[in-house]
Amino acid sequence: MKIFERTKGDYLISTDPAKIDIQKLRDYIASTYWSEGIPLEIMQKAVENSLTFGIYHANDGLVGCARVITDFATFHYLGDVFVAEDHRGRGLGKWLMETIMMHPELQEFRNFYLLTDDAHRLYEQYGFETIEDPSFIMRNKKKSGYD
Repeated sequence: MKIFERTKGDYLISTDPAKIDIQKLRDYIASTYWSEGIPLEIMQKAVENSLTFGIYHANDGLVGCARVITDFATFHYLGDVFVAEDHRGRGLGKWLMETIMMHPELQEFRNFYLLTDDAHRLYEQYGFETIEDPSFIMRNKKKSGYD
């Protein structure tokens, strides 16, 4: 897959897996409500099997991320979206979403899903909507996700 990059001031968004500081990414993700305590080896495997968009600052390195799990044809799932607290309020979340939505290999899909507890207004700007009848969605969840 071809590396996709965009720059804006001192920031770079890149899908280059070689740029990802996996330890720093794991530390951010492990402190979230959706992946609290995720082990480093699980985070590494998740990144290796996803299209990962890293946000990098010229001085601070990795400051944000989003992963797209996809078959590149019919289905995309957006997860692990974050911007480091000290870089928020600069439009990076919107820029990250714009970058994801314009990625040339993510243009074909029947469904693009995500789960969120707190960012509905951000995602609605990019065509996401709540599901009217979520009763058709099922899951098989382990009792403890990282044991």
